[in-house]
This record gives sequence, C-alpha cells and structure tokens, in this order.
Amino acid sequence: MALMKSSVLGPEAAGSPFWNRRTETMPRAQLDALHLQRLQALAHHAYDHTAFYRRKFDAAGIKPSDIHSLDDWKRKVPLTDKSEFIQLQQERPPYGDTLALPPEFVAHHCETSGTTGIPLAIPYSMLDTVRYGESWVYGFWGLGIRPSDTMYFAFSWGNFAGFWSAYWGARRLGCRVISGGGLDTKGHIQAIQRMKPTVLISTPTFALRIAAVAAEMGVDLSQSSIKYTYHAGEPGPTALPGMREQIEKAWGAKAGELLGIAEVDAMAPGCPLGDGVHVNEMNVFSWSLDPDTNRETAPGEMGENIVSGYANTAQPLLNYRTHDIVRRRDSCACGRTWVKFEGAVLGRTDFMVTVRGTNVYQTAVENILSQIEGVSMHYELVLTHSDGNDAMTVRFEPEPSMAPEQWPRIAADASDRIHKALHVRLEVVPVAPQSLPRFELKTKRIVDQRPKELRRALDR
Repeated sequence: MALMKSSVLGPEAAGSPFWNRRTETMPRAQLDALHLQRLQALAHHAYDHTAFYRRKFDAAGIKPSDIHSLDDWKRKVPLTDKSEFIQLQQERPPYGDTLALPPEFVAHHCETSGTTGIPLAIPYSMLDTVRYGESWVYGFWGLGIRPSDTMYFAFSWGNFAGFWSAYWGARRLGCRVISGGGLDTKGHIQAIQRMKPTVLISTPTFALRIAAVAAEMGVDLSQSSIKYTYHAGEPGPTALPGMREQIEKAWGAKAGELLGIAEVDAMAPGCPLGDGVHVNEMNVFSWSLDPDTNRETAPGEMGENIVSGYANTAQPLLNYRTHDIVRRRDSCACGRTWVKFEGAVLGRTDFMVTVRGTNVYQTAVENILSQIEGVSMHYELVLTHSDGNDAMTVRFEPEPSMAPEQWPRIAADASDRIHKALHVRLEVVPVAPQSLPRFELKTKRIVDQRPKELRRALDR
C-alpha cells in the first residue's frame, strides 16, 4: 500500500512545500515563453474545430498565425463572455457550436449553478478531468494535506459542477474519499463522527452551518477527527479573514481555499501564507483589464480577470471575461512565481452598485462584516432602486449569544465601519437568528429587488 500511495506523488513529493517545485517556481521568462507556445496551439485548436471561434476570429480580421506575442494575444484575440455560450447552447443544445472535440470524447457533463435561471453546460474530456484535479492538488499539498488523509465531501453530487473537480483532485493525490451526498446536515455530522475523516470539503458557509448544527446537538467539532477544511464556491478564508477565524475555531482545523471557475479550471489554489491565491499557470493564462477603459492594468492595480484555459479542451475558453475584480502581483514570499491575487476576488463587475456616486462591491462589504464582533456569517445584501439611484441594505443575523438589546449597537457599528471604509452610508438592519436562508452550496448573498431591466447577471 505504501508503494501505491507514493506512486501518485508529484516531483519531490514528501518533505517539499511544493507539489511540483519546477512548475511552481519557474522563472517568469520561462513561464511567458511556455504561455505563448500554448496559446498559439490553443488558438489553432479552437479555430480549426469550432465554428464559434472561426466566426470570432474572422470578424476580428485575424488568424491564429497572427499571434506572435503575449501582447498580440491580449490586443488581437476577441474577448468572450459566458452570455455568448449560454445563448448558443439555448439555440443548439447541449453545447451550441462551441464543442471542439467529437461528442463521444465528452467524458463528464456538468452545469453552473444557474442563479440567473439559465445554467451554462460544461463538457469535460477525460484529459480535462485529470488537469482539473491537478489544480486542486497544488492547494491541498500547500495546506498540508497528504495521500494518507481521508476527505469527506459535504456535497450533493448533482449536475452542478461544484466539487466534482475536487473529487478528481482527491483521486490524483491518492486520498481516501467519503461521500456525504444525499445526507442532511445532521447526517453529515453523524457520518463524520462515525467514519472519522481528516479533511472536510465544502463551501465555507456550509462548514459554519454544520458546526452550528453540531453545537445544537451538543457535538464539539473542534474535537473531531477533522484536521483540515478546504473550500470553494464563494468568498472564504482567504477573502474573509473573519471567516477563516470562525471556521478554524469551530473545527479546530486549518482552513484553505481555492478560486475556481467551473467552465475554466480549478484555477487558483490558495497561497500557503493565507493572504491570496496563485493562478495555476500550468492550466491558465491570466491578465487583467480595466472594465471602464478596456486597457490592461499593471500589477498592484485592480482589474477584471481575463483568462484563457488549457484545461478544458472540450469547450475552449479564450480571453474569457470572468467579471472577477482582482489585484495581481508577480512575486510572493511563499516562493511561488505564479501570479498571485491578493485576497482572492475583491469584487465582481456584475455585483457592483453605485450608491450616491460611490461604487460598492459585495466583497468589500463582506470583508467589513466579517470583522465585526456580534455579526454572524449569515447576512444578505438587498438591492433596490428609487429616484434614479441604486441602494443597498445590509440585513444580518447577530450571533446567538448577543441579546436583542445589543442588536442596534452592532448595526450602528457595522454602518459606521462601512461608511469609514467605503465612504458611503448603507442601512444595516439586524434580523432574528435563524431567519435568513441556509445553503449547502453557493450562498446567495444578493437579493436584487431592482426592476428587471436594471439588474446585472448575478452568476459567474
């Protein structure tokens, strides 16, 4: 068994802080040369095999052979958007004319969560699933997870892409897998007590939900077998330091996070330092764009993350608009040379509202709430529109330990901190504990009550 376990390890394996030191610490010049080679191949693959990309390239007046530099890629290759793929899939289900492999090569079909009502269909080839899994392993390994660990998946295993790729990562690393599919929250707790896994895989808010229900049952999960928790699907321990503290305290475990885009890749495993994520540059080429001016942003500036993925050969994505606002930098004290996003995703271009002339991002408000004593991780941001202006109201559940007479003080504290940090005054309203919805997968923080014609897409 020891031989079988060791056979799945990456280069250097045990004892190294890197899953693959050579790729994770490759000098920037070598990374960029590799990107150009792969992007040129990707352009030919997409142009030759999909009518969608032939139309895009021809309309832009370019051919794959016109790409001679990374700057050519950024300036000449047309941007693409999720809405284009959804429209084509609606016209010609299941994948429109974007499939770049024969249908018989599609080994796995998933969909996005479809918050807007129309999910995006995602085809994966067998090779795609292996590459996606490898992306998770970089993060698992950096946190301290090893092949000897047992992963418990608090995940329903439906058609939603969710943690399917995390499962592929567990298989790649060689971990034992326990599925919690179909169980309710109490069932998850009982399964963890009975089977004693060492790693919890879930969304961050569901990890807190499990811990809260366990406390109601008289179960202290900080004394359980779980040594690590690993999360994705929504802002988590990296983006919200207060959430990291709550998860690690509730579980007595070390919390990690990955930034993924289901249709692209599990693209950015958490930095071991805990202050951001690193783009897996073996699977993704990434650059940032100012969404207002359409110019490339420099390291240290905030911009929309634009990605091209090598991990999805079935449905390639070239210069794909993620709508994620990030601040990138090109070096890190952890030793990785891969691009780093400080604090993971800082906001969303489609989660931004202008309140009395000030741009307000969902994640910016969440960062502040997570640091306020007495505010639980259960809250929602209600968007309304009147007199030509957007408005945002914060509704939050106080911690159960907070007496009702303390709620106004907590709300005032939250409002003051938001005003000081964001220079806009938002209404902050406490609501009764247990009154807001609970979610097993992505938590829906935004309640958009604006007229339909004013709403932005609220799904990645």
